[in-house]
Amino acid sequence: MSRQDTPQPNLPAAFACRPEDSRGRDIPEPESPTRTCFQRDRDRIVHAGAFRRLKYKTQVFVYHEGDYYRTRLTHSIEVAQIARSISRALGLNEDLAEAMALAHDLGHTCFGHAGEDALKQAMEPYGGFDHNEQTFRILTLLEQRYAEFDGLNLTWETLEGIVKHNGPLTGPAAREGEKVPATVAAYCRDKRDLEVATFASAEAQVAALSDDIAYNNHDIDDGVRAGLFSLDDLKELPLVGPVLAEVRGRYPGLEEGRVIHETIRRVIDHMVSDLLAETRRRVAETRPDSAAAVRALAAPLVAFSDEMRQNDRALRSFLFARMYRHYKVNRMTTKAKRVVRELFEHYLARPDCLPDEWQAEARDLPEPGRARLVADYIAGMTDRYALDEHTKNFDLRVKNA
Repeated sequence: MSRQDTPQPNLPAAFACRPEDSRGRDIPEPESPTRTCFQRDRDRIVHAGAFRRLKYKTQVFVYHEGDYYRTRLTHSIEVAQIARSISRALGLNEDLAEAMALAHDLGHTCFGHAGEDALKQAMEPYGGFDHNEQTFRILTLLEQRYAEFDGLNLTWETLEGIVKHNGPLTGPAAREGEKVPATVAAYCRDKRDLEVATFASAEAQVAALSDDIAYNNHDIDDGVRAGLFSLDDLKELPLVGPVLAEVRGRYPGLEEGRVIHETIRRVIDHMVSDLLAETRRRVAETRPDSAAAVRALAAPLVAFSDEMRQNDRALRSFLFARMYRHYKVNRMTTKAKRVVRELFEHYLARPDCLPDEWQAEARDLPEPGRARLVADYIAGMTDRYALDEHTKNFDLRVKNA
């Protein structure tokens, strides 16, 4: 391929977020001489303690079940790669999309959705628990690394995109039953309005759909490799089945591991190509001339076609039935929920069993505040740490260290 044939980045789209137009940070800081504000956001996320902990947080399989399976960290990196590629093709700000992609799962608990379900149930009397709100708490409150502020002091645009990962929180376009989390509501009241009734930037919409593309496809890979279903089980699925047949037809006798990879990379390409085509169609129809115009639209600008959305729903249904509710996964999630529930009840009743720095903060809190602190502590645990803490707190044979 000649240099002339190599795909080149588009010129910035009129509706892209521009660093020079950013609404800035809660606490003003001198600009970096070498990085834009969105690059700086991305870098702060990568250096955050919560980002490192994603290495040992479950995607579907608990860390000790195998080194090959995805974790929250590898998932986030895959989402970021897809988000950058799509953003470049659309002329959007790659750094902003990457920052949101890397940060979107920081609030996930140990043991994936099983841990979140257990913590949500435990926190029901105290305002509930949601991993998206927890991500926002980490970014604005819980990361305590900098001399002059708590959190990461990210730009308005990055925080807005994190909050609206699933779309507007209020207004006619909000999902049924959607609520504004307490931490977000307090931030909008006391600091800066994140305009929760509007859609997010195009970059945020790209990051959200890149999440869907990544986890649907890598869950196919992990599910097959774990023996929860076979490649032949995928033959009747729309999109995946025809692509699988195409790979097998082109490469007869190819070993299964390569068949899996070839199939998945082609499915990802189909999904990305469909998203680009549908988004460009919507851009031509609505003609947004600024990032603000994207937020003011009545529907998302970045989207799949109707056919691809149907394909996506079929794949999700398959994965839900054959993977997420597989008896082997159910056995592990049942144990994981018990670990989280027992840790929560224990620390809430006995805050003196928390580490010293958490004890000091919990000492004078009323029960609802103490429950939130315990939830923050448990949500930050890795799978490995949660199992170790459960053993130390409940197994008399283990010496305290």
